[in-house]
Amino acid sequence: MKIRAIATVLVAALALTACGGTGDDSASDSPTCPGGEIRFGVEPFEDPAKLTPAAEALGAALQTKLNCPVKVQVTEDYSAEVLAMQNGKLDIAMFGPLGYVFASKRAKAEAMASFAGADGKLSTYTAGIWVPKDSDITGLEQLRGRSLALSSIGSTSGDALPRKALKDAGIDQKDLKLNYAGGHPEALLALTKGAVDAAEINSQQLATATESGTFDQAKFRQVWTSAPIPNDPITVRGDMAPEFKSAMKDALLNLDPAAVKEIGALLDVDPAGPLVAVDQSTYQPLFDLADTLGLTEKDV
Repeated sequence: MKIRAIATVLVAALALTACGGTGDDSASDSPTCPGGEIRFGVEPFEDPAKLTPAAEALGAALQTKLNCPVKVQVTEDYSAEVLAMQNGKLDIAMFGPLGYVFASKRAKAEAMASFAGADGKLSTYTAGIWVPKDSDITGLEQLRGRSLALSSIGSTSGDALPRKALKDAGIDQKDLKLNYAGGHPEALLALTKGAVDAAEINSQQLATATESGTFDQAKFRQVWTSAPIPNDPITVRGDMAPEFKSAMKDALLNLDPAAVKEIGALLDVDPAGPLVAVDQSTYQPLFDLADTLGLTEKDV
């Protein structure tokens, strides 16, 4: 009887252990909630004090839609975000268009959705170079021998497009004093403080800085602007399960516009509409730009 009682206790204990293990494994192995959470990376295109809560609002909406915790991480720089996805540290990520080009090559990142206006059309932005209003610089040609602040290496509007424009104007990088300020806000600040002769200010940064009162357009002039650039894509890592990709895309495309309003405003999308579907073809001009400039993963 004693042996039978011990055996009964052991069987019950093993049954409880098996049930607990199965429950934990099924949760962590769920195709739509891998490892029990979704890791969401966001490139540092704006002051973290503004960007982080905006990105977390988007993450919270996704968490509700997918019934899975979403961990948002604003990365240190563009290259760190690409590397994190390549190393399997991010499941989804919002990249600048050029960052997406390299993430697609290194992590097989797939573009799923991007930001649209209230009219339902994919939003765009532009790169720009600005100078003080009383400057004698009227075009790119006059930048020869002058100082120019760019955002950071790997930025679409704050690095690649201005450098392409300079190249097209026959200006080599050694012909001017090129400074990477560390971000779009920092490049703008370098100009307003008189630390450089010119600086890149994209239309997104222009809108937020003008609204906050940190930039007075009346005191400066734009001497160059780019063609419209499709706004940042939200991507998924290429080796994620098909079920996860499908569920994530469906969740993104069916978010309430209120969920993307805050981060959309930082991208100069105001009022924001629902996210819209995008794919690699949407960003083909950026793939072509990387080829034209001879950019590789080392340049991000």
